[in-house]
Amino acid sequence: MHDGLIGEFGRAARAAFLLEDGVTFLNHGSYGATPQVVLAAADEWRMRMERQPVRFMRSELPPALRAAAERLARFFGARGEDLVFLDNATSAVNAIARALDIGPGDVLATTDHGYGAVRRTLEYVASRSGARVVEIPVPFPIIGADAAFDALVAGWPEDVKLFVVDHITSPTALILPVERMATFARSRGARVLIDGAHGPGQLALDVPKLGGDWYIGNCHKWLFAPKGCGFLWAHREAQAGLHPTVISHGYGQGFHAEFDWTGTRDHSPWLAVTAALDFVEALGVERMRGWQRQLRSRACDLLRQAWGVPAGGPDEMLGAMATLGLPERYQPSGPADKAAAWRLHDRIWAAHRIEAPIMPFGGRLWLRISAQIYNNLDDYRILAAALA
Repeated sequence: MHDGLIGEFGRAARAAFLLEDGVTFLNHGSYGATPQVVLAAADEWRMRMERQPVRFMRSELPPALRAAAERLARFFGARGEDLVFLDNATSAVNAIARALDIGPGDVLATTDHGYGAVRRTLEYVASRSGARVVEIPVPFPIIGADAAFDALVAGWPEDVKLFVVDHITSPTALILPVERMATFARSRGARVLIDGAHGPGQLALDVPKLGGDWYIGNCHKWLFAPKGCGFLWAHREAQAGLHPTVISHGYGQGFHAEFDWTGTRDHSPWLAVTAALDFVEALGVERMRGWQRQLRSRACDLLRQAWGVPAGGPDEMLGAMATLGLPERYQPSGPADKAAAWRLHDRIWAAHRIEAPIMPFGGRLWLRISAQIYNNLDDYRILAAALA
């Protein structure tokens, strides 16, 4: 037990990972951290490929890839035939947005909490079609999920062709009411893409129940898969006309054929997702999430008291991450933009060996924390003292 927290996680669990000694690592949310046992599984897949590459690519890979997709889909309450692998959620956004029939006057809508790469993708697609991108403002800090839904309704523009909504927002770490939002958007005639980059592993998912046309996610963050393991789930009616951004031999042969093979590559991150699922299930999925949420909640209380700053949102809108205000002395005199955020990040790293992302949002700088099984309250005490 650690500080009254459940389970045997915390400092002892850090040995399962390759994280450097002497680093206070509070940024699992950006790229994840893969357990050594999962890395070993990916290495074994890679060795299988290299022992006889032709046999592997022709005979072993196709059924293994479909088996991995089936296992992953079941974890999300879905069917394997509706799920394909990609490198990351950004790749999936590109495939979906480029497949839509978008023309002049159409609107691609998202919220102002969206991930930067997704916004850039929408802007690119709009620039080539005469459409426009609209960001619907959602308040932050926020008092509850109803406020997020009400903001969507109040800010909904006309002629929305595609609505992209984050399941968990990247800069602000809020769990949005995506099921209600998807229902509303579809009632207005929009297609719905749920960006679950942070959802898999962090949240209990029933993907089909959420009501999106597409759900995309990363498995290398909160599901512990190797880097480069993302997926795209598509409702059966939303698979037609969908193609990977790289066209290869499977073009025109169906959803799986097109996405499962886009050319020679290392498929080991996708195949090792089964080892990541084994790891999570051995921990106990609910036990793991209970630890993460309880630790994040106590860390938020500790940091707010130490710094005298507001919470970004209520506890029920937060999972294993939270974004908090920074003390006023850390706000820049100039623009609170990405450059200012990186300068502050680098100062904190150089002085304290703390890895925590600084987020520019709404004209201010914020700090986002993650709570993973290898963290304990001492990590956040170190952070609190460093910025006191």
